[in-house]
Amino acid sequence: MTLLSAELVVDGRVPRSPVIAPDGRSVCYVLGTELWIGDIGDVVTWRRATADGAARPRWSADSLFFLSGRGVSQLRRLTLADATVTSYPVGVVDYLPLADPDTVVLLAEDGGDRADPIVVGEDEPRARLRLLDLRTGRVSTPDVFAGRHVVEVRQRPGGGPLAVLTRAGADSDYGPRTGRLHVFDLSTRTAEDLGSVPADARSLAWWPGDDGWHIGYLALTPPGLQAGMAVFDLSLASAASRNRTAGLAMCPTELYQTDAAPLVVFADGLDTTVARLDPAGPTVLSRHPGRLDQLTVTPSGSTIAAVTGGRYTPPNVHIGAPGGPLRRITDTRPELDGVTLGTQRPLAYRAADGLDLDGLLVLPPDGTGPFPLVTIVHGGPYDRYADRLQLFWFPSAQWLATAGYAVFLPNPRGGQGHGHEFAARVAGRVGREEWTDIEAGIDMLIASGVADPDRLGIAGWSHGGFMSAWAIGQTSRFRAALVGAGVADWGMLAATGENGQFEAALGGSTGWSGVGPHPHDAVSPISFAARIRTPVLILHGAEDTNVPVGQAVYLHRALRHFGVQHEFVIYPREGHAIRERAHQLDVLHRTRAWFDRWLRR
Repeated sequence: MTLLSAELVVDGRVPRSPVIAPDGRSVCYVLGTELWIGDIGDVVTWRRATADGAARPRWSADSLFFLSGRGVSQLRRLTLADATVTSYPVGVVDYLPLADPDTVVLLAEDGGDRADPIVVGEDEPRARLRLLDLRTGRVSTPDVFAGRHVVEVRQRPGGGPLAVLTRAGADSDYGPRTGRLHVFDLSTRTAEDLGSVPADARSLAWWPGDDGWHIGYLALTPPGLQAGMAVFDLSLASAASRNRTAGLAMCPTELYQTDAAPLVVFADGLDTTVARLDPAGPTVLSRHPGRLDQLTVTPSGSTIAAVTGGRYTPPNVHIGAPGGPLRRITDTRPELDGVTLGTQRPLAYRAADGLDLDGLLVLPPDGTGPFPLVTIVHGGPYDRYADRLQLFWFPSAQWLATAGYAVFLPNPRGGQGHGHEFAARVAGRVGREEWTDIEAGIDMLIASGVADPDRLGIAGWSHGGFMSAWAIGQTSRFRAALVGAGVADWGMLAATGENGQFEAALGGSTGWSGVGPHPHDAVSPISFAARIRTPVLILHGAEDTNVPVGQAVYLHRALRHFGVQHEFVIYPREGHAIRERAHQLDVLHRTRAWFDRWLRR
């Protein structure tokens, strides 16, 4: 047996962006900075196509394209003679090979000189739709979409027009609420505006219906900005749009185009469901334990590839029919073979108001309870714990379980996997029933003899960091807490975070909502700082634009003011996620040391 080390956690490479060739005979994926290609057969033999950086690989009929470059991405084409086919000064944001083998759609910002001062709303960077002629290398920019930011492009099966999503701007606050859907005619280079779409629209797909062509996409369920995602279906013949996943007790996460009915991936409790979007509604094709991410499908819809793993196995590329089973074709983390891991099992329980909830429990490899218990709350809140290997650089269950802790991973209301109504329950009420959902699970684990009530800790990153800070202002039952990139004040986050209006939907108000106190004050941990007695470890990236570091500074100053024992760590050059190896190692070591200090005494 091999003991789990921090280096084993952070140095492991997980495959991403698998893509199947249109003929279903080849597949590629990205591992670190490398692009790998293999021919699909009983045994897949891999060859490294490039090692100098690759992202967003996509096949055309005769080539493999991908983005490559440090700082500024250019489009590369892998044929018998690999070549870079663009040289944009500001780089290529995204691209799409078309049915015409000589044409590629590029999404790229305008190059040239831009005045150093940025006039907000006027000269902000925006991606524009451009057409690259591979025969000549010439790039043309159709005069369409009135200067709007192009988000996504999808060509109709078999060739023909493009469905195009645009926004008024590229920012994450205002932009996602200004989406519009268009159809762009390649022959005339003109566009038809099909109207506005709900917030955060993405994942375009065409499909044929009895009444002609349809365009679908994912978007937030109106009218709120904190709600479950839904699949929307627009009939071009009638111009009527409808929600095709209304009332389902699971949440669509991706929509994938085929030559016929599209495929939909659903977060389904602790697991993942693949379905076909038929006229009568989604037809379930297969259900997979844990998560199924980054799915790709052949045009015929007969073969899919995706990144998935198991409770004790890391994510790898798998292929098979949409109805399953899927076959693993990569083994990118063999160093984990033989490593001792904790025992993971699913939980089902009820909230105080009777709502059905689920989650995971990870127990130490050895010993019997009651154990010291650390509850780790997921981010989002529109995210979830799935029944997969819980091993990450941020506070993660296996990292603590292998050190002797029982770890509770709750899925409280507001998260993914249980439909729109479940997700919408926290709008303007973050921390309230959400917290009692978590506490009900902790009480259950104490009553069953798993958890020692005198040795409880709580942790989380992002929204999980908020919940950790919130919990210690509501109760003194925790002996230690970790607040990673967490929210202290919802009003300040709505004012300064990159997703301001979405955060206002969670907190319930903004600072410009008149003279306070405001609704967001009642759900902000900083309002309860005087109650905190629990020792707190605060971790935050210095350049976080999602939850700016000022949130952590605010909490730190309050704890210092009230004389609460705490440690405040800022990671230079880091954003909302910690990327540098040395910093990830520090997070893991510091997390264990903090809980050892307070829960082992």
